[in-house]
Amino acid sequence: MKTRIYFFLIALWSCDSCSEPETRNKQFSFLKEESTGIDFNNKLDYTEDFNMYTYRNFYNGAGVGIGDFNNDGLVDLYLCANMLSNKLYLNKGNFKFEDVTERSGVSASGSWSTGVSIADVNGDHWQDIYVCKSGKPGGPKRHNELFMNNGDGTFTEKSQEWGLDIVGLSTHAVFFDYDNDGDLDCYMLTNSIRSVGNYDLVKDQRAIPDPLGGGNKLLENVGGHFIDVTKKAGIYSSQIGFGLGVTIGDMNKDGWQDIFVSNDFFERDYLYLNQANGTFREVIEQEMKSLSMGSMGADMADINNDAYPDLFITEMLPQSNSRLKTKMTFDTWNHHQMLVQNGYYYQYPRNILQLNNGDGTFSEIGRLAGVESTDWSWGALIFDMDNDGWKDIFVANGIYKDLLDQDYVNFMANPEAIRSMISEKKSAITKLIEIIPSTPIANYAFKNLKDLRFKNQSQSWGLDQLGFSNGSAYADFDNDGDLDLVVNNVNQPAGIYRNNNNLTNPQNHYLKFELHGAGSNTAAFGTKVTLYSGDKTFYLEKIPTRGFQSSVDPRLNFGVGELSEIDKARIEWPSGKVTELNNLKVNQTISVSEK
Repeated sequence: MKTRIYFFLIALWSCDSCSEPETRNKQFSFLKEESTGIDFNNKLDYTEDFNMYTYRNFYNGAGVGIGDFNNDGLVDLYLCANMLSNKLYLNKGNFKFEDVTERSGVSASGSWSTGVSIADVNGDHWQDIYVCKSGKPGGPKRHNELFMNNGDGTFTEKSQEWGLDIVGLSTHAVFFDYDNDGDLDCYMLTNSIRSVGNYDLVKDQRAIPDPLGGGNKLLENVGGHFIDVTKKAGIYSSQIGFGLGVTIGDMNKDGWQDIFVSNDFFERDYLYLNQANGTFREVIEQEMKSLSMGSMGADMADINNDAYPDLFITEMLPQSNSRLKTKMTFDTWNHHQMLVQNGYYYQYPRNILQLNNGDGTFSEIGRLAGVESTDWSWGALIFDMDNDGWKDIFVANGIYKDLLDQDYVNFMANPEAIRSMISEKKSAITKLIEIIPSTPIANYAFKNLKDLRFKNQSQSWGLDQLGFSNGSAYADFDNDGDLDLVVNNVNQPAGIYRNNNNLTNPQNHYLKFELHGAGSNTAAFGTKVTLYSGDKTFYLEKIPTRGFQSSVDPRLNFGVGELSEIDKARIEWPSGKVTELNNLKVNQTISVSEK
């Protein structure tokens, strides 16, 4: 598995396959920099001192953040970079964007950015930006940064003031109200700083907190300052936590937010059920029968319209026969049994789709659904791409160097060849990296077939550009009721895709909700909205932090197919209050306040 050969990470390849002309006869159109004004490229250059040997997550990429930062009704775009500065683009309408990074003060330059979370942290009705940091230890601005929105087009960094200036290998953070007290708390997802090869599958390691403070953290918002409540809340913070994805939602529909953490390498995933008393209970072995081995990105949404959230987790299983045989290794039976016997549970190298049975259990249907193999996959997003009323699945895909390539693995296993290269060549490490194959691959767009099965439509939908994609997010940039897509790529321009649903599927309608909370949780994170029309049900939950290192459009956008009216909308606020709206015409945006 990835644990045993992770040394062999990645180098540089430049792809201009995204430069094909725009077409509107497909579901999505790729928009060029000349059209949008978005000139972003997460370019990575390794050196003899800093590369995947010295930093194992060198090619994990960075995130995408969506939010209306100037409150003009158009959602804007924030893109994270690893070695370069992050960038903020204001939406000027009609898919035109203006780079305002320099004057806004949110570049987060001089450090390695990973995930981005968009939330109104201080409750002043202006969206703030929280950037997680990782990369090589040491150096300036190594801590996570909180950019508070001043409401005048500028931001001020206030992470220390708010207790969020955390230093570690942070992957992502999610803001949510876990104790239902009206303000936003924070779950901090981090990667252990320890080497993966230093573990031997010892039992009960996850229960031992990391003395260096490298584990995951739950932070409670207490009067405008975040306090570490990890231990008393029952959250694991050990050295074996290699978290790559964190997903929040009310899994059991009890009115309290639960937490799912996808862990890379040998450690199993975590499912924390909120006990409604400030603590969580980890229950994954009781509720799920099988998990992904090297879990990466994840998303939570209702795929079968039963109003219960389901869960999709990405892994690394290739689909094609050639890549399956040349880029993949599998566990032996003995190693698998050792995992199970020592408490690491039943893990398998494939994507996992957990169908919520509504009774405290899940059924793993990834292979039945046809979504189990998408190659080296990061971002996972579940949303209705064609507004037919059934949520589809997008997977951001690719690794810049095929470090699982079996020819390279065999070469690295030859000590004579390695010694010869090191003794005869200067810059031996970079030479080793250069010979790792690099193969761009397409992302996946799975259409929901409405019977628990999905079909890959990436080519027919215009999302099959080859590359190396990581973070991704959806947003309705032009307010036309369909969800556009942004993909953050390694060593190539970011992908901006306009959704052409009004042309390709004009019969399919939408209903959008802007939700406003009563307390300092001004955007009403955690609110659940259910639509009813005849025998049809549609369900969404407002948690914008999704996928991999990214945050999506905070407005809830329902595809409702050919319906012209919705009988009832039931809005369940985190406070327990309920709002019901009746006889709603489709193709409109409805603003609802908890007050």
